[in-house]
Amino acid sequence: MKGKPFLENRIFGHFIAGLFFVAAGWFFYSAAANMNYVWKWTSVPKYFVYDETITIQSPANGILAFENGAYFIKQKEDLIKLKELDESFKFDYKVGKKVFEGDFIATKETTHAGPVLNGLYITIKVSVFAALLAVLIGILISSMKLSAYVFLRDIATVYITLIRGTPLLVQIFLFYFIVANIFGLERFTAGVLSLGVFFGAYMAEVLRGAIQSIDKGQAEAAKSLGLGQFDTMRYIVMPQAIKRALPTLVGEFIALVKDSSLISVISITDLTKVGKEIVANTFSPFETWIVIALLYLCITSLLSFVGHKIEKRLEAKGGLS
Repeated sequence: MKGKPFLENRIFGHFIAGLFFVAAGWFFYSAAANMNYVWKWTSVPKYFVYDETITIQSPANGILAFENGAYFIKQKEDLIKLKELDESFKFDYKVGKKVFEGDFIATKETTHAGPVLNGLYITIKVSVFAALLAVLIGILISSMKLSAYVFLRDIATVYITLIRGTPLLVQIFLFYFIVANIFGLERFTAGVLSLGVFFGAYMAEVLRGAIQSIDKGQAEAAKSLGLGQFDTMRYIVMPQAIKRALPTLVGEFIALVKDSSLISVISITDLTKVGKEIVANTFSPFETWIVIALLYLCITSLLSFVGHKIEKRLEAKGGLS
């Protein structure tokens, strides 16, 4: 039995690919070294998580008192409640001790999510809402495109032509400066709508192609069994169409996550806007944008992994066709 050609050997192929990536990494490292750039990786981690010291100062002269589960500054006739003070603080004064106005009574160290994690949350939140909207629009427009009514087909065709024929950045500006102002929408809502409407047009075409790829004989068989058009689409055609369109739909979801970076132009504090702010504060563009790119890569890689797992499961149950 004749073996595989040497260049098709799996181990050898991985070795060559590894050498390629090492060479590419060395090339970029050498290029960066020739720029006399001072790398400051330590400036980025604090934007993920940061510690804050909370201090409680005495608002007046008096005695530190504890009554009914709360702390007070006790004067001759008055009790001044220290609302933020509780047992989680480290006390510099004991109960019953005299304190003076401005004295530090207690301190506490707290950990907060930094701008990068907050920006990551906003990016994921925008992407999820926009993806749901895009799927709904895609199903609706694809159904209109395949409708027997001419006016529905015309509306769907014009929508797809306009949306796919104009840049997403321009549409974001239109939604923010025109639609959002007319209806009094927040910038977050304008960002979600612009992304959802844009990718809805692409998903509509993906679903339309998948639906048309289903053998018409199945719809005719369903009709002969007494199923209506809606039930035929719901139980027979659509499940198969979604299976066939799944790889392309996953690709559209990934593109949506990446293109969500454009909403930073309307001052939504997503990952990209946070990256701009970090660069402005630290003057570390290379480190910052490498980290931001890796975070986007993590999200899209997770989507690819989930999509691949779903495909494998569908194949095990009878394939994608």
